[in-house]
Amino acid sequence: MDDPLPDNELALGIRDSLYDVIPLGALERDLINTRAFLRLQGIKQLGFVYRIWPGATHTRYEHSLGVYFLALRALRLLLRRPQAGLRLTEAEGGVPRLLLAAALLHDIGHYPFSHAIEELGYPIEPHERVGRRLITTGEVAEVLTRHGVDPAAVAHVIDLPRGEEHRGVVRVLAHLLSGALDVDKLDYLPRDARACNVPYGGVDVTRLLGALRVEGSDQMALDAKGISPLNSLLHARQEMFDNIYWHHTGRAMIVMLLRAVQEAMLAEAIAPGDLLGHDDASLLAFLGSERMPVPTQALIGGLRDRHAYKVVVELSSRAGRLYQQIAALYWDAPKRRRAEGALAATLGAALGQTVPEWGILIDIPKPEKWEMDVTIIFDDPPLGLQRVMSWSEATGQTPDDLSRYEVHQRRVRILAAPELRDAARTHRDALLTKMEQLAVL
Repeated sequence: MDDPLPDNELALGIRDSLYDVIPLGALERDLINTRAFLRLQGIKQLGFVYRIWPGATHTRYEHSLGVYFLALRALRLLLRRPQAGLRLTEAEGGVPRLLLAAALLHDIGHYPFSHAIEELGYPIEPHERVGRRLITTGEVAEVLTRHGVDPAAVAHVIDLPRGEEHRGVVRVLAHLLSGALDVDKLDYLPRDARACNVPYGGVDVTRLLGALRVEGSDQMALDAKGISPLNSLLHARQEMFDNIYWHHTGRAMIVMLLRAVQEAMLAEAIAPGDLLGHDDASLLAFLGSERMPVPTQALIGGLRDRHAYKVVVELSSRAGRLYQQIAALYWDAPKRRRAEGALAATLGAALGQTVPEWGILIDIPKPEKWEMDVTIIFDDPPLGLQRVMSWSEATGQTPDDLSRYEVHQRRVRILAAPELRDAARTHRDALLTKMEQLAVL
């Protein structure tokens, strides 16, 4: 198979801010017109970041098209360059279309405001699992089946069940969608950086894709020319987390949304499944309505008016045990809510007045994974190096190096409503003491 997208299917192209024109085949044209995919036009890629960087209004729709396009470029390069080492049997001829469908649909299960709501944990399902249902049932499944693509196989690429492994050429190509050098990161880092108009986040996508190789039967690899652009990709990701994704105001707004949704679910004013019927704007409108509990209405009102919560205390990993105890609350949203209520009560006692239970919130960014499952191939290895080496062997860098940097840069924060900020800072020692007491319970 020479090309996963024959030229006679290129009847439609979509103009894109990064790639000029993204060509679409008949399958892709039908998929992007499904109701589930069109919903992504109303889900911003970076949630509330546009409140800080006004240009960051791009959506999951644009990003999904970009990931599809980069997957298409990667597949064409792998299939057209003999030195890349990818050979498809006749029986494997449909695999590229399968991978392209998975690339296009990889984010179809996202909730409003992208990853934010998933931080609540159970009963909120991961977006990959939601995506599996959307892909294997209803309109999306009908479109895939009509074009001869197995919906279950597409879903399997996106949401591989625990304990299972991809096999054959699918195992190789699935690394394009999930791995150290996946096309997901290759799209969102430059796209986010451009939207925010910041000088970091740049990636040499052309050189990186041109360095792709397949070594053996089940590994995606890079030739030596890919070492430098992959290193740039890793640093770009770090810089975007440091400056954009973990920005304190953006994180404060996310935490306000989380508590608003949490209160609405506890009051049974909204069910987890209802969230999928909304985009960003409709969810905010629904949560701000009079049918919602008072805490939800108050928090959504603050978001609407950009009255973001303010930092009272910021802790780094060097804070030791207390940092670890607070960070552990990421995995237990109900316990985190109880801790927030206890902190609000502590502040109220210090002030001699009632402080709403939602007046103090805790921000705990998600711990990030830094995987480097990449093989480097030297056609003519320098003396002392082997032809085939792991990334760590070839560069001297390890995933632990990246993880240590992330741990040092990741902050947890105690936040207060704007009108409570000064008082909370005055009584920060009492709040920290209370947090230490809660941690040992």
